[in-house]
Amino acid sequence: MPFFKTIFVAIVAMTAATAGAWASDADFKLVNKTGYQIDSVYVGPHSSQSWGKDIMGRGSLGDGESVNITFPHGGKACKFDIKVGYHDGDSAEWANVDLCEYETISLFWDGKQTRAVGE
Repeated sequence: MPFFKTIFVAIVAMTAATAGAWASDADFKLVNKTGYQIDSVYVGPHSSQSWGKDIMGRGSLGDGESVNITFPHGGKACKFDIKVGYHDGDSAEWANVDLCEYETISLFWDGKQTRAVGE
């Protein structure tokens, strides 16, 4: 009987691990490597036409700094649009980003545009 109990415990553990892997966690860490100050961050469902409110959680994000972005995302949603606003009034946007795939989004300025890299 201990053999069957061990198999049952293993199956329950595997099922719990699989269920956790399928759960959505779109919250992420934003890293600013642009050389410029970011004053606002907006994240919205890919299907939305509205950005809503600034969700950065603090006043600004200086170059070389990072912030954890936590936002209401409906549990299973993964695809979002992201917009950042710079101190000089410029902004950058990325559409249809799978935030369930990345824990960190790092932003880089290449002299022409801001590039977002998921890690």
